[in-house]
This record gives sequence, structure tokens and C-alpha cells, in this order.
Amino acid sequence: MSEPDEVLPNRRDFLTLAGLTTAAVALGSGVPVNAAQTAAPSRGRVPSEPFTLGVASGDPEPTSVVLWTRLAPDALAADGHGGMPRENVDVHYEVAEDERFSRVVHRGRAVATPELAHAVHPEVEGLRPGREYFYRFRAGDHLSPVGRTRTAPERGEAVNELRFASASCQAWYHGHFTAYRHLADEDVDLVFFLGDYVYEYAINEGNLWRQGVALGPEHNATVRTLEQYRLRYALFKTDPHLQRVHALAPWVSTWDDHEVQNNYADAHSQYGISVPDFERQRAVAYRAYYENLPLRRSTLPHGPDMRLYRRLRWGSLADVHVLDTRQYRDDFPEDTSAGGEHTDPGRSILGRDQERWLEQGLRRSTATWTMLAQQVVMAQIDRDTGPGRTFSMDQWDGFTANRDRVFDAVRRYGIDNLVVLTGDIHRHVAADLKADFTDPASATIGSELVVGSVGSDGDGAVRDNYTDLWLSNPHVKFYDGRRGYLVGTMTSRELTAEYKVVDHIERDDAAPVSTSARFGIEAGSPGLKREA
Repeated sequence: MSEPDEVLPNRRDFLTLAGLTTAAVALGSGVPVNAAQTAAPSRGRVPSEPFTLGVASGDPEPTSVVLWTRLAPDALAADGHGGMPRENVDVHYEVAEDERFSRVVHRGRAVATPELAHAVHPEVEGLRPGREYFYRFRAGDHLSPVGRTRTAPERGEAVNELRFASASCQAWYHGHFTAYRHLADEDVDLVFFLGDYVYEYAINEGNLWRQGVALGPEHNATVRTLEQYRLRYALFKTDPHLQRVHALAPWVSTWDDHEVQNNYADAHSQYGISVPDFERQRAVAYRAYYENLPLRRSTLPHGPDMRLYRRLRWGSLADVHVLDTRQYRDDFPEDTSAGGEHTDPGRSILGRDQERWLEQGLRRSTATWTMLAQQVVMAQIDRDTGPGRTFSMDQWDGFTANRDRVFDAVRRYGIDNLVVLTGDIHRHVAADLKADFTDPASATIGSELVVGSVGSDGDGAVRDNYTDLWLSNPHVKFYDGRRGYLVGTMTSRELTAEYKVVDHIERDDAAPVSTSARFGIEAGSPGLKREA
């Protein structure tokens, strides 16, 4: 909560102050504002090849998927507008059943506006459930790369398999996106991105470990303005391997902290910024996030608020609850001792509304598997390898009562197959979730699959300064400090998780990929079983 003498900006003022209109959002979504706008083509110019940031799709439903691209002929223009003129531009798109577009099933038009950095988010309706599709865009005389997407199966439909990947933490400046080079060759139905798509830090010789690149001085600044956030997204999205993975399969994305600022908690900056000023920063950061990810209109930010938690159902196989553990959380406690303020029953990492929404989703779940796609480690991690007990207040350990309420709901509603997908820590970790973390013999109620980073923290190593700390917790079954991604294969009988790693990323993107570990989770029998 804010201090009593602080006057917060009116939520309705944020869109006006930022110059964003509902018309711009509707046009960019391919939704007509009125019949006149539907009929009248835009006359905007496309100076040169505009598809430098690639294409993407996301949030599949049984008959619908959202597509994305952003026109940027000069992607790294310092003003954040990608080299586009300040005028509307028509973007045509088509969806087909084959990669050669001989069987086109949908054609449409969206309008790229300068208000949204010339990004478009057309939501394609009327598709068939559980089908693979291909899509592309045209702006002026320019044709985009082809992307592949798919719709979700009908809810309740029997599904043989879901093959997914998870990734997180892609600090472009810390190394090449070698993990994405290999992930682009995987055959997956979905990609879960679990936070830290961009980082807000100034990029300079102190942290530019990606060899073979040079940047202008405009990148050597802590990101706070809309123009700076747009430029930072553009920089990261110029990576060709990231573009290939976006075009590989639909993404289901959520954020953590660095999309705004390190370790922020709701409206509280940890760097001395007042609540009103930080809410203004959060508003432009959320807007840039929407502009640059394949997200539906339902997630559109309203000033400093953006409803990102949502559900995805994959036939009878999986119910996926996408969480936001950053926007609604209580601030860091002053007392971080083992039995301190973090155990207060009133504290929440999800916020009251999202907690209620999650409990309702767990109560109604009928799928074989229940998945939480979220940001920070849920398992208890004692960080004192001696007799004492210390915890991270940035993870679920800082909100133990909230975690207990979630676990209580899991048991109360008979959720037998709980799997939590997590990012944040830049390391691969596999852990069981216990009814009582202080008693290793207590019931296992689910498992957590923590994916390491794509780029953050540079090369990494199999073992590092944190290995013994994590493995001293008996419910942690695996730790690897290298960069990589995770691939999961889910059937009605078993979920298999493979931890993929590369040995280096700083000097080049040529490192081969290998499987560091493989775990199986048997449906109806919670707990990780190492297979390799």
C-alpha cells in the first residue's frame, strides 16, 4: 500500500497520458472500430523490409489463436519506433493448413499504429480444434517469414500427447541464445515462457559478455521510459534463434520482475522510486510488454494494471493455470527470520483475487494433469546448509501462508497430478513438493520443474557456488547451473521432463546440446523418478 500522503495517478488517466486509444488497440487486433474504418484502407508507407523482429503466435484456444508481428525496418532506432513513420499501416495476414499456403482458411487485415509501436495482434477465429496451421503477414510489398501454430483440442477431448518446452531469463547481453538454436529444432506443441523476457539494466562493457557484437550509447541506460522499453525489446528480438522459436509454436507467456525492474513488488520499487512514479514506470513497461508479445486483447494493460493470469485447457489431458506472482504481491517483509513476518497469514504472492481465481480453477479441474506456469520457486529452499534456517523472501518462501493455502486446495480438490513450471533462478532444478517440507517423509503432492536460463549469467557450469545449498534440501532431486531449456512430453499415463543444456554461450552460438537429466512422473503417483 502507498503512504497516506502520496497521491496515486488516476487509472483512467494513464491511457490518455500515454496517448493510447481503444481505436488503436482494436485496429491492431484486426477488430473493426466501425464499418467506415473497416472499409477504408490505410495509406501509411513501409520504408523498407519491416519484418526484422519476426512473427509469433500465442494463447491457443480450440477455435482461435492470436498472431503477432511488429513493423520495424530500422529495429534499433534510438527513439523506439523501429524506423517507421508516425502513421497507420495496413498489415494483411493469412492462415493456411499447409506451409505453401495452397489451402488458405483465413485472410484478414489489421492496422499497425504508431501508438502501439506498429505492432499488431490479430485474433483469428473459426479455426478447427487441435490442428496445425501456418501463417504469414504482408505489409506493402513485403512478405513476412512463415510461422507455425496450432489450436488447442476441444475441452474434454481425449488427447494422446502434449509436447511442450519451457524457457526463461534471456539476458541478451550475457551470451548468445544457443539454447534457442537447439529448441528451434524440437517438435513441440507449446512453448511456456516463464519470465524475464528482457532486462532493464544499462548495457555496457561491464555486462556485455556476448562476444562479436557492438552497441550504441543509447543502450547504456537503465530502462525506464516507453521508448527505452521498446528499444530493449527490439534488441532482444533481433536474435535470429529467438525469432525461430517464436515461429516454431504458439507461446504461453508470463513475466517476472525484469520486464519492469529487479525485485519489484506490486507498486513498490526496491530502488527508492516513489509509488506514483513507479506506477507510471510500470504502466509503460506493461504497455511495451503487450506490444511485443503474442497476447490477446483480454490482457491489454490499463495504466499500471494488466490482467496476465489466465487458463489454458488442452483437451482432457491438462489444465494450465498461468500465474502472475509479481504484480499483486505484498512487499518484502522487514523481518526475514525463520518464523518471521513472511509467515503472516495475510501475506500473498498472488493477491486476493488471483488466489480466489486459482482455487476456483483447481476445484473445477477435470483434466489428468494440473499445471501451474509461473515465475519463482515454489518449493521450500533452506539456504543455510548448517543448523540454521534462512529463506529467500522473493520466492514462495516469502509467502508461506499463501503456499499453504494453494497446497490445501490441491489436497482438498483431489488434484493428483500437480506439476509446477518455474523459471527465475538461472539454474535447472527438479524438486518434489511436500505436504510438510520440514518432514521428508510427508506426502508428496506434486513436482516442480525449474528451467535454467537461456542467457542470464553467461556460460554457467554443472556445479557452482549454489549447488550444495540447493541439494542440501532433501526434496531437491537435481541441480545443473548451465544454460538451456526443458522439454516435456505428457500423456495420460506419464510426464517425462528432459533438461537440455549447452556448455557455453558467451563466445559464440556453436555449443552442442545435450540432455543433463531426464525425469518421469507417473500419473496418480506424485513424485519425480530419475530415468537418466
